[in-house]
Amino acid sequence: MPDELLDRLRKFRTEYFPAHRQEFTSLIQNGQTPKTLFLGCSDSRIVPYLLTGTGPGDLFILRNVGAIVPPYDGSYGIHGTAAGIEFAVMQLKVSRIVVCGHSHCGAVRSAYEGVPEEAINLSAWLELIDEALLPVCQTPEALRRVEQRSVILQLERLMEYPMVRSQVENKELTLHGWYYVIEEGEVQVFDVTEGKFIPAHHADNCGTGPYADDHFDGDPKHVE
Repeated sequence: MPDELLDRLRKFRTEYFPAHRQEFTSLIQNGQTPKTLFLGCSDSRIVPYLLTGTGPGDLFILRNVGAIVPPYDGSYGIHGTAAGIEFAVMQLKVSRIVVCGHSHCGAVRSAYEGVPEEAINLSAWLELIDEALLPVCQTPEALRRVEQRSVILQLERLMEYPMVRSQVENKELTLHGWYYVIEEGEVQVFDVTEGKFIPAHHADNCGTGPYADDHFDGDPKHVE
């Protein structure tokens, strides 16, 4: 039986790589210097490079179920996402962090409906979405609001990381909340001055910009 993944690996080696060899060589010789940490959901329908029009070396990517930022205090154990945030901010010196949620998120739906009993790690992980949940029926509009609220909740959690907070306050780092509407091909960006998500083609910037306390208090319940 043909292995389609193996075929794609061969195609990468024989077609894509030769056309971009110099780019990869430069990344090895000079090291990686991504400006953006992209923290997104593991959902297979989310492709960061397609959404942002970027290529190798442009994004430092962290993905997990639900695009969740674990607490800095380690109360949910040592997690690769937390380590990745620290590495991106302190080692790579990224200047932008994007948290990207999306429509039809299986993590949000599972937070409402529950998961199999043996999925003990997933069950504990999804508790980190609880603050964003609304006590309402799971209508499409309600789920969308929760998905968006979760993005803002993760931005708030990022500010619990001392290296993130200090660099944001020193205007060396900006935080950005994105919400990808899969069925429309539209990324909505959170505008801190408006307190709501705005379609990217109507926005003046790609996210929150400076994390201004006088405009946004970090409470996910205040998202429209």
